[in-house]
Amino acid sequence: MPQKHAIIIGAGLGGLTAAIKLQEAGHTFDLLDRNPKVGGTWYENTYPGCACDVPVALYQLSFAQSINWTRAFPQGPEIQAYAEEITDRYQLRPNLHLSDEAVSAVWNEDDAKWTVKTKSGKTYEGDILVGALGQLNRPNWPDIPGLETFKGPKMHSARWDHSVSWEGKRVGVIGSAASAVQLIPEIAKTAAHLTVFQRTPNWVTPRRDVPVTPQEQALMFTEPEVAMELGARQRQLIYDNADHFFWKVFEWTEEGREAYTTIAKNHLNAQISDPELRKKLTPDYPVGCRRILIADDYYPALERANVELVTAAPKSIDETGVTTPDGEHRKFDILIFATGFETTGWKWSVDVEGLHGSHLNDIWADHPEAYAGITVSGFPNLFVLYGPNTNLGHNSITFMLERQVEYMMKAITALDEASAKGLMPSKSAQDRWNKQMQEDLKKTVWADPACNSWYKTDDGLITQNWSSHTRDYAKAVSVVKLEDYELV
Repeated sequence: MPQKHAIIIGAGLGGLTAAIKLQEAGHTFDLLDRNPKVGGTWYENTYPGCACDVPVALYQLSFAQSINWTRAFPQGPEIQAYAEEITDRYQLRPNLHLSDEAVSAVWNEDDAKWTVKTKSGKTYEGDILVGALGQLNRPNWPDIPGLETFKGPKMHSARWDHSVSWEGKRVGVIGSAASAVQLIPEIAKTAAHLTVFQRTPNWVTPRRDVPVTPQEQALMFTEPEVAMELGARQRQLIYDNADHFFWKVFEWTEEGREAYTTIAKNHLNAQISDPELRKKLTPDYPVGCRRILIADDYYPALERANVELVTAAPKSIDETGVTTPDGEHRKFDILIFATGFETTGWKWSVDVEGLHGSHLNDIWADHPEAYAGITVSGFPNLFVLYGPNTNLGHNSITFMLERQVEYMMKAITALDEASAKGLMPSKSAQDRWNKQMQEDLKKTVWADPACNSWYKTDDGLITQNWSSHTRDYAKAVSVVKLEDYELV
């Protein structure tokens, strides 16, 4: 196979996977990242309690297992260390360019090459462009009047300021979703008083996180092959259970929704004794509509004497604190915004320009679409990892990333076999894929009219999530159908 050169933007787990597989196939690459270390979201998110919601047996790459985990659900620093580990194991550093953010990528129609420019002024040229920028990396600051006037420290959970101590301070946390349920228990331990502003309650199920025992650690270090075999069995069991979860909860199965609603309510009832607080924490929308959170210590934290739950979004912020719609003003020393990320807008930090001067950010401004979530009409040899409609609410995104990289490698092989310089999906094939996607998504809980979430746009189009089991995705991308592509 003729050697290709790829430019990979993003050194999270997706970008590292692409680099490893390209290298194994004999291709060359440049791997760019704006951060000073690899890990992507696991480098950027360092808030207290940061951890993965997926068991490590399933979250780590299937072909790059590690024996260095200490818990069933890995902590953020451990995952970042894992990214460093596989970077070294596969000798990726000679082609790794850190602390240099890509700002533009332009397809040159004359020589069928991508040219990428970075903030430092460097230029890279390649046959293949891999966009591994992820979905959840642009912090969303809420539009609250007066936010900028607050005099004390304020930070977003995804841009944590470690110079700020909350011990003995009055702290306000705005938001109560995925990052909030992890950081709130940690803040509550030493803050003088913690106020949690909850706009909408979330369904929360038990986490049941456990440490890796000394005996298990000894097995991993003394008998790694045995440990890996046992890990593979565990991984398959967790995977099967996770995909079954999709059918039970996210598809419209009454018995599944009832079962998981009961699990969540039992968890709430067991951990919250105050009936009024329990009522405030009970969602009024179907389970699975929004991201289901897993936590064992969030509810107990809310029952602490130094913690208050406010079920109203802030109306305004001034120099000293927050005012709610009822007119009550609360003073704070520190404000923390656990308000998630920009999602459905899909505005990449890189300006990607394809055929005829078309810009990806313009095309994706309203309704981001891709073929199989990987390739995009009008952008030859662009492969997107964790693209539109490939997010999950039930399984591991690393499974999807591995399938996407495998598809990319097959597409590169198909490109050579066809003696072509570039390929991109036809507009008709991309439209057909996404039309079927939206039809399938209508059968899921996310399409419920009462379901408002970051998974879909204001006009109701679900642009984030995959519509079925991950097995179905693996099958859908197992073969590159050249009849759906235009060759350059």
